[in-house]
Amino acid sequence: MTGITRLARKRLFHGYYVAIVVFLSTGLSIGMAQYSFGEFAGPLQEKFGWSQTELNLSLTFAFISGILAPFIGRLSDRFGTRPVMFASLLLIAAGFVLRPLISELWHWYLFSALVYAGFPGATVLPSGKMVGLWFPETRGRVMGAVTAGNNFGGVTMPVLAASMIAAASWQVAYMTFAAIMLVLAVVAFVIIKESPEEVDSERARTGRGPLPRGGRGALSGMNLHDAIRTSSFWLVITGITAASFTYQGVLTQLRQYFGENGFQPALATSAVTIIAAMGIASKLAFGRSTERFSARKATAVSVAFQAVGVALMIAPGGAPVIWAGIIIFGIGFGGLGALIVLVVQETFGLREFGSLMGVFQMANIIAIAGGPWLAGEVHDRYGNFDLAFAIIIGIFILGIITLVAARQPDWSTPEINKTPHT
Repeated sequence: MTGITRLARKRLFHGYYVAIVVFLSTGLSIGMAQYSFGEFAGPLQEKFGWSQTELNLSLTFAFISGILAPFIGRLSDRFGTRPVMFASLLLIAAGFVLRPLISELWHWYLFSALVYAGFPGATVLPSGKMVGLWFPETRGRVMGAVTAGNNFGGVTMPVLAASMIAAASWQVAYMTFAAIMLVLAVVAFVIIKESPEEVDSERARTGRGPLPRGGRGALSGMNLHDAIRTSSFWLVITGITAASFTYQGVLTQLRQYFGENGFQPALATSAVTIIAAMGIASKLAFGRSTERFSARKATAVSVAFQAVGVALMIAPGGAPVIWAGIIIFGIGFGGLGALIVLVVQETFGLREFGSLMGVFQMANIIAIAGGPWLAGEVHDRYGNFDLAFAIIIGIFILGIITLVAARQPDWSTPEINKTPHT
């Protein structure tokens, strides 16, 4: 055996590098745009005098992610994840680097729209496709680890934003975010590999064997046309949309909610950070559980934890009850990021994952637009978020019911896998 051959065999499995890049892409995008939103709310309101509803309206521009997701998913299926991911990260970087130039409210909305236009191709689409492709046997635990990047972003990005704002300005903080995303775009373009031949070659080098094909193998599944004809598709899409109200309707409001309920600014930031940190263990646990149990039922459990947590946050009792709610909410919230992707993979396969996930993201427009509008409108009318959170608890319950009711369609037969692409 030559020295070069021995070196090649000792080289780390390339799938791990792919997983790290997807971990960072997903986590930093979400950490910067969502977890850090509250850190910029105060400085922006102070400088421009915008109301909470006006500020929150920028979050509803995430509907652009939903509109574009089916097309980006189709592009990803046709041309590959790597070019789509590269372009998406550049869009996010552009949205951040231009924000220091804002002087009118519509500027804020426009640059927010740029960030959200990059979201599908930088977050859920690459994580779902790459993990399912490179780690078919252990996709649950690896998906949990990769989507823990969301929580890594939630732990690090609000702290980075708060530090940069305190030391310099909110403009410098956004420029720092842009620089990070630009570097990540270049790294992703170099690292991401996705052809079955490349994956098979790398798996053979490390003794993993070829990718499983056919039946419920890594490269099989239903196409979009067949999937939408099943009742499971509509039940699952309803459940996931309901669960997703937690992101824009709850998460982005928590920093301010804690501050209005007696938490000092540093403690309010820490509370959000704790939720993010708890999510790392939660994703690993929920992700691993889907290798033994249905991802749909695991998601229902995750949403149930969130419903109980939010109920405790708005219940009488002050800080101790709020902290109990934070812990319970964090347990459920953390697992959701991994579970949504795993539900789609498990139920419909990888064959047209990009197109299917794109349609699920489009349905999320309801949560993306409805959550922030509901929170902002209720807050401006009543001076708090309590009624908005109570309504979202009801939406969570609807999601739990539909996820439990969904059944696994049969796409393992040769006839399903031979259906022509739409």
